Amino acid sequence: GNATDPFETIEKYGADATRWYLISNAQPWDNLKFNIEGIGEVQRKFFGTLYNTYSFFALYANIDGFDYSGKEIPVSERPEIDRWILSELNSLIGFVDECYADYEPTKAARAIQDFVTEHLSNWYVRLCRRRFWKGDYSNDKIAAYQTLYTCLESIALMMSPVAPFFADRLFCDLNSITKRRNVSSVHLADFPVSDKQLIDKLLEERMELAQKISSLVLSLRKKVNIRVRQPLNKILLPVSDETFRQKIESVKDLILAEVNVKQIEYITDTSGILVKKIKPNFKILGKKVGGMMKDVAVAIGNFKQEDIALFEQETTCNLTINNKSVTLQLEDVEILSEDIPGWQVISEGKLTVALDTSINEQLREEGIAREFVNRIQNLRKDKGFEVTDKIDLKVLNHAAIKTSILNNKVYICAEILATSLEFVDSLNDKDAINIEVDEDLQTTISIKKNEASLVN
Repeated sequence: GNATDPFETIEKYGADATRWYLISNAQPWDNLKFNIEGIGEVQRKFFGTLYNTYSFFALYANIDGFDYSGKEIPVSERPEIDRWILSELNSLIGFVDECYADYEPTKAARAIQDFVTEHLSNWYVRLCRRRFWKGDYSNDKIAAYQTLYTCLESIALMMSPVAPFFADRLFCDLNSITKRRNVSSVHLADFPVSDKQLIDKLLEERMELAQKISSLVLSLRKKVNIRVRQPLNKILLPVSDETFRQKIESVKDLILAEVNVKQIEYITDTSGILVKKIKPNFKILGKKVGGMMKDVAVAIGNFKQEDIALFEQETTCNLTINNKSVTLQLEDVEILSEDIPGWQVISEGKLTVALDTSINEQLREEGIAREFVNRIQNLRKDKGFEVTDKIDLKVLNHAAIKTSILNNKVYICAEILATSLEFVDSLNDKDAINIEVDEDLQTTISIKKNEASLVN
């Protein structure tokens, strides 16, 4: 095959990405199927994600002049999502420390990578974005900065044995502003110590539930091809008991924001909205029951809705067939949910989610408003505006889009920082730009920096 020149690899991807790929992919004492694309993936997925997270932090921290000089906001007074990421972080610190002590760098690298991509970037920063953008320099905003700073600094320290250059740059970029550690390099700083008091396993479980429900709802949206910017009315969640309901209730706002749905409704009796079907998993069950397969399949086919529900709850089920008893596990069968008209239903394990996919006029208008905001935000970026620049916006009169914009004007102006938004009958402005808001919906707009706000 083509031998890869190691120097070319390091030239192209850098020593850190190469080393991270080698160590996170297989234990140092195991053979490694070396794959050059794998390094590119590590560079993109892990280092790229971490770099973007730092850039996001630095952008807003510079605007607000955050330098960690103010007093530390007690973790107990921070919002639940901050307490959650700090709990996950301290669980991670303990785990990584043990892995390094046991000469298990592969497990350490994988855990750090998962934390950065799944928890920090894909959940914490995404759900907290508004806290960094919006409004006054409040305690909530300071808590967000302090939390994200702590995560980034700890990551730099934990990854430094495997990625010494990247970690040092990240650490020094953070520390040069805050001077929180009296050292000139990440390699001279103390390794972080896990604070057991900040670890809250119940909170970690609740958040995992929120992540699961969100990903189920998003996959339902994908299935029926409804974009996330299009708000939907509600999710139905069958709940088996009060504690489960309370768990979801505490993370409800995060789920609704993440999947862009207005409300969650809990139902205890699913007979009205959920019809479940059960069928044998012949591959697994055949090995178990052999010649009795046909009779077992008939017995499973006779299950009623309540039998299926009980089986799911208990996770096992005893059948007596020709005087022989057979115990079924959940893996021996496939349980499917049938959709009800206007709803999409999905199940995973004990979790079932139903999504109302009907869109009324008000929801449709809101969806258009959100798409409109997105196009303006992209234009602001293309024009090189600062995230703090206020703008004046003119929109060509256009019946199909006007009501959507007028009915959501306050939201739109707040999102795009527009000091004024006016409709005009003609735009022959040299700055006029055509934008496509929806598949069959185009309009013409012009945006300018607001002169008054430039003077201040």
